[in-house]
Amino acid sequence: MTRGKGGTGEGARGQGARGDGREASGSGDIVRTLQLLWDTGRRPSRGPKPALTLDRIVEAAVQVADAEGLHALSMRRVATELGTGAMSLYRYLPGKAELLDLMLDHVQRPSGNPADLGDGSWRSALEAMGRATLALYRRHPWLLQVNQSRPVLGPSALDGMEKVLSRIKSTGLTDPELISAIIAVDGYVVGAARTQLYQQEAEHRSGLTDAEFWQAQAPFLTELMTSGRYPLLAGLSEDAFGADFDHFEFGLQRILDGLEVFVGRRATDAATDADADAEG
Repeated sequence: MTRGKGGTGEGARGQGARGDGREASGSGDIVRTLQLLWDTGRRPSRGPKPALTLDRIVEAAVQVADAEGLHALSMRRVATELGTGAMSLYRYLPGKAELLDLMLDHVQRPSGNPADLGDGSWRSALEAMGRATLALYRRHPWLLQVNQSRPVLGPSALDGMEKVLSRIKSTGLTDPELISAIIAVDGYVVGAARTQLYQQEAEHRSGLTDAEFWQAQAPFLTELMTSGRYPLLAGLSEDAFGADFDHFEFGLQRILDGLEVFVGRRATDAATDADADAEG
């Protein structure tokens, strides 16, 4: 069913459907979504007091997605969670697409504790952002099923961006470079989180733990490693693929190392230019 004028169906546009099984942010009524995110829409001045609130609806939707996955999310399912009829939810928002954008902003609400963005340095701010983002995806794995390339920007998203920018502005990078630094860290975290999610899904589907999966391959791999065909792989230490090594943290630190070198070079160039201007 498609949603036309006055309709309440959850059609392709209302669901944010892409045809590939994923949801997409910004697929609903963008203006109405922004009004809901920023609380700028009209409120009825008369009539009975609403039995629900928009916040309760969004929280219930997040709980459904957390517990059952994004595929289980629908206006009807959220209404059941709230103990009401599906039609009652449409008094508060147009449909599932707008609800999804509200959910995205809800779960990304930044911490109010300044210490959660590190010790005040730009590096610790990006480091803290990376770890917090990974923790966010672990709490809400369904986020990885949403195409957020065109987000509808609400208060949580902008508050979070403002706080990070306030910490990394001191790098001396240009504005596009500041945004690119954030994108670089975020992109790395998304990749790492997706890999972890895929590992969990594989274990759930197969019924084999990660250790059991690799143990099943051990006899074949041992034979291959002693064949002489792969001398470099055969020469790796026993802990090369061990679970104790924090690959996420290693990768995050190397990205920050690269940024630190670039920031230092930019500062040196700026000082050299300033000296040249002074001599001139």
